[in-house]
Amino acid sequence: MVILFGLAGTGKSTHGQLLAEKHQMRWLSVGQVLRDTGQFTGVLERGELVDDDVVIKLMSKKIREIRDGGEDIILDGFPRDKYQAEWVAKNLAGEIEKAALIEVPKEELVARLMERGRADDTREAIIKRFEITEQNICSILEILGDKGVEIVKVNGQGTIEETNTKLEAALFPAWKLPEFMR
Repeated sequence: MVILFGLAGTGKSTHGQLLAEKHQMRWLSVGQVLRDTGQFTGVLERGELVDDDVVIKLMSKKIREIRDGGEDIILDGFPRDKYQAEWVAKNLAGEIEKAALIEVPKEELVARLMERGRADDTREAIIKRFEITEQNICSILEILGDKGVEIVKVNGQGTIEETNTKLEAALFPAWKLPEFMR
């Protein structure tokens, strides 16, 4: 199992899906799991967060289903805060091969997010969300690192293909790739 972290706009979902397809893994996004339940539409549309215990229960169940089916996972958006990270560290740390932090300068991310044109994507709102997310990511990475999870940082600037190549090199060393992919 690997986990992708980064601020909004870094391409976590795009890269997670590309890597999952290439490595016959399952991309598992907390946002998608929540949407699939059909129970949190209003909460998600308002930009609010679903209760940690509910998220942990849903993600735990989904992770076990996938693992019991023999598939490996690329996690996207989970854990999102210290509480969830402590649960992951206690219950899943031994299954996590690596966690990657995708880094892109904030100014570039602000421009990417403002281009998508959402009403709540004002410069001020984006910067505020970044501050909260950065604090959470620091806590999460510290908790996971203390449990022995290897943390890699990847420069997310460049094209999707360039960034994906950097992520793949950081997360899937050549000795772990099947012969035909080396």
